[in-house]
Amino acid sequence: MALVLTRPRQEGERWAERLRARGHASLLLPLIEIGPPKDLAPLRAAAADLGRYAAAMFVSPNAVQGLFALAPRFEGPRAWAPGLGTRDALRAAGVPPGRIDTPAEDAGQFDSESLWQQVGGQLHAGDRLLLVRGGDSEGRSQGRDWLAQQLAARGVAVDTVVAYVRQLPAWGEAERDSARRAAEDGSLWLFSSSEAAGNLRALLPGQSWTGVRALATHPRIAQAVRALGFGAVHESRPAYDDVLASIESLG
Repeated sequence: MALVLTRPRQEGERWAERLRARGHASLLLPLIEIGPPKDLAPLRAAAADLGRYAAAMFVSPNAVQGLFALAPRFEGPRAWAPGLGTRDALRAAGVPPGRIDTPAEDAGQFDSESLWQQVGGQLHAGDRLLLVRGGDSEGRSQGRDWLAQQLAARGVAVDTVVAYVRQLPAWGEAERDSARRAAEDGSLWLFSSSEAAGNLRALLPGQSWTGVRALATHPRIAQAVRALGFGAVHESRPAYDDVLASIESLG
């Protein structure tokens, strides 16, 4: 069974290497392209002023890498990570494990709601949190605001900064042909983003997915993939070991 990886290229290459070591061949078809913000001034200012925050939440490994490119030392705030990949990126950047907060290891999902169960009592009225996230191609902040709303309800001030931009990748005819073949040859498509599902619709308009299987790492992502018309959509926790177990159970 071939696997189609839809993560951004750098992340997808890491997954492809790990899967190859377990005997699973994969095709990398990135459905999101990651780049730096057009204007680095807000990110640079936030990196220089970390000491004013009680905590900083990083929505993804790309958020960690974007901020730490300008702030090699992370002093003062606690670091919140909704997923294990983000946690690992923070550790790799030199943040002490004792300063990193993540969902419980046995959480049903790794997302803002699960993270809130661990950090909900940390901040109080008058505290400030830095939300480090991605933006669209114009640099406008993108992402769910659920956690920011919980904090605002408690009187916590939330400052948002864009550390990277997410945009539609530039596919050529070779990528389109590979994707069309993977829609017909029994491949299993792996999705870790609802945005990726929307981008696939834009890159291959009119393509039928009725006979194609997919594996999604969150119920919201699974819903977006089903909306594309995939014939069978399975769900998994996003951790690598859970995804690998799901792949092997579907093989």
